[in-house]
This record gives sequence, C-alpha cells and structure tokens, in this order.
Amino acid sequence: MTPDDRSRIDAYLEMQAVERAASENTLAAYRRDLKDAAAFLATQGTDLASADREDLTAYQRALSDEGFSAATIARRISALRQFYRFEVEDGLRDTNPAQGLSSPDATRHVPKVLSRDDVAALLAACEGEDSKNVRDLCILELVYSAGLRASEVCALPMAALHTVRDGYIRVLGKGQKERLCPVGGPAQRALDEWLIERPAHLPKKNREAAERFVFPSGGADGHISRRTLQNIIRDRSLKAGLNAADISPHTLRHAFATHMLQGGADLRTVQVLLGHADISTTQIYTHLLTEDLADMLAAAHPLAQSSRKK
Repeated sequence: MTPDDRSRIDAYLEMQAVERAASENTLAAYRRDLKDAAAFLATQGTDLASADREDLTAYQRALSDEGFSAATIARRISALRQFYRFEVEDGLRDTNPAQGLSSPDATRHVPKVLSRDDVAALLAACEGEDSKNVRDLCILELVYSAGLRASEVCALPMAALHTVRDGYIRVLGKGQKERLCPVGGPAQRALDEWLIERPAHLPKKNREAAERFVFPSGGADGHISRRTLQNIIRDRSLKAGLNAADISPHTLRHAFATHMLQGGADLRTVQVLLGHADISTTQIYTHLLTEDLADMLAAAHPLAQSSRKK
C-alpha cells in the first residue's frame, strides 16, 4: 500500500471516529477492507487515489473468483463506496468510482481457465538454472499443484513444509482454517531446488521475519507481496506467448480445480482442496465441465458426426 493510500485511509477513519463515533471494531473492519482493496489495486498498477470504475469492477470480480461470499463482497464494495463519498465531499475527487457498482449476483462469474498446454507453456517459461527461474517455477508449480490462493503462496511458512514428503502441505487459509493441499512430484522437485537457493536470498533487512517464509523478502511482512506474484505471472505469461491480461494467480487456481474435475475428482474433494466453505462456490467449475462435455459430444456422438456429413 502506498503512503498516499495509507494517509487517505487514516483521514477517512478519523472522520468515522470523530463525526460518526464508529467503534474500534468498525474502524478495524473498514481498515482491513480498504487495505485489501489497495493491495489488489497495486497488482493492477494503480492505487485507491487513481482507481476508476473499471479497476473496482475488476476487484469485485476477483473477490468472486476467490470464493468470497456475496455478503462479504457487498460489505467491501460498500466500504469503498463510503470511502470515495468522503473523498468527494472533502474535495479530493470529482466522482465516486464505486457508485453504481452492482450488488453481487447469486450466480458467480465463470472464471477463465488455462488449458493444460497453456499451463505447460507457462511453467516452461521458467526454464533456466538461475535462482530467479528456480524461485518462479517453484511458486507457479505450488499454485497449480496445490490450488493455493495468492495470499497463501506469498505468505507460505516454512512450517507448512513439514509434511511435504507425504505429498501434501498444511495451509492456513481464509478464516484461519487449516487444510491439506496436495503437492505432486514436479512441485516437490521445484521446491527442493528452490530450498537449495533460498538461503542466499534471505535479506539482511528484517531477516528474522523473512526466515519464517518459503519465499522471503526484505519488506515489512518478511515475504513476497501479491504485487510481486502478479508481476512474476505477467512476465512468465509474456515469455510463454500467452495473453498476460487474462492470467492471474486466481487463473492458475482455477486451472487446478478444473483439471482435477476433468481428471475424475468429485466436487466435494475439490471443495476441500480449495478451502471453500460452501460447495456452491465450487460448483462454478461444473459449468466449464458442461461445456467440455458438449464439445466431446459434438466430436464423438454418431448422430453428431452424421449430421456434419450431410
């Protein structure tokens, strides 16, 4: 989050505390929601001060793709709407970009999904023995192999790896709920190679905090940021010849879920692996499978083949 965003949020919260006597819990909730929005906007190359309607629509869509409930999304959009209303009233902006954003629909946005060939091309774009290639391959393999959220892979602790030899890692996800995530052979090999390189990448600044994480950084949190992760995926997508605008950490997570279902996994299993509290969130992927089945029917059914010959 930029210093400017931080000062704007502080000014808004001060108004809420002084003029509206907001409780500490309410102020803390507003701060969390606005910081989360600011973190997402940073991955898009903008900030709260410069965001427009399109940026906020993309944020709303990303929340839906990541499995947040309609109520949570509505609350976060409401926080943004009130924040920007304050900025307009204070003369900091001319318009409220959150005004008029539609309420979350009962039907979720169908996520874009990479094909297996696209995933292979993305991973191949990390080929090379230098440490940056080794790190990036490990990150992408873990997101795809384990279906991790962006926040989960960025802040993945070393403690999560204690069970990796058993084929899974322990991840603390949304709501502080722990789940077991599968780690296949390619991801394990990529992780082994990165752990050899990792000590040389531990920063001098904030080293004690950084040592706790699989992907350390000298920043205040001690681990790589979601913006760094987005930049990695963008750069590797471009190298692979893919449309970088269509690929995000969520895209790889969606690919994991869809490819699992295409491979025969049942919906409940995928729900558990993704850490979805409600299976209705996971059911979005059945729409993608329905499209696949329609294509297979058109290609393989005798009646479909005979109709094409006429």
